[in-house]
Amino acid sequence: MIELSDSFETPEGVVLHRNIAGPVVRGYAFLVDIAIRSVIQAGIAIVLSLLGKIGGGLMLLSFFLLEWFYPLVFEVYRFGQTPGKKFMGIKVVQENGLPVKWLPSATRNLLRAIDFLPLMYIGGLISIILSGRFQRLGDLAAGTLVIYSSPKLAKLPIPQRSPKNAPVILTMEEQQAVIGFAERSTLLSKERVKELSNILRAVFHKEEEAAVEELFQIANGLVGEK
Repeated sequence: MIELSDSFETPEGVVLHRNIAGPVVRGYAFLVDIAIRSVIQAGIAIVLSLLGKIGGGLMLLSFFLLEWFYPLVFEVYRFGQTPGKKFMGIKVVQENGLPVKWLPSATRNLLRAIDFLPLMYIGGLISIILSGRFQRLGDLAAGTLVIYSSPKLAKLPIPQRSPKNAPVILTMEEQQAVIGFAERSTLLSKERVKELSNILRAVFHKEEEAAVEELFQIANGLVGEK
């Protein structure tokens, strides 16, 4: 299967590499999703056909919703993977490496209609081949990539400290950011770790090593370390 390699730098200064999925594996994933949707549509048709004309209207509405919201919901809530993409080991991400959000996912999926032109996704295939990073028109407009999923790695250990609660209420994303910082701290230079910790000086009223220690303690508290 044709594929490309790509790399990008995270805000923490870490360079990550990823393998971009080519048209063949994406085509297989698409066929799997079509098969799944077809089975669901067949089941809906059998049930709603018993309701006469009302059932026919509901059937058309359900087909429309399934066609457009199936990829959108899975990509946003299932880590960029429809069942077909998951089966083939690929996923959708934003170009900056972040998980795909509602707007980019909606953009790339709405533009499937243009990728389909003039027939059987020929426009999308041409775009994938010529784009340089296997992006169809929807991906180019949305700023997304389809890449191979990395195998799950063992979690990096958090530096052990006495756990403590954060001085303010943290959202789920903020909690994940603190834990992620603690996990990746061993991969960064000491200067970079201090620099990142200093961003929160207004919250913790601490800087440098004191701020680092504060974040480590909060991270231990969030993961339930004793």
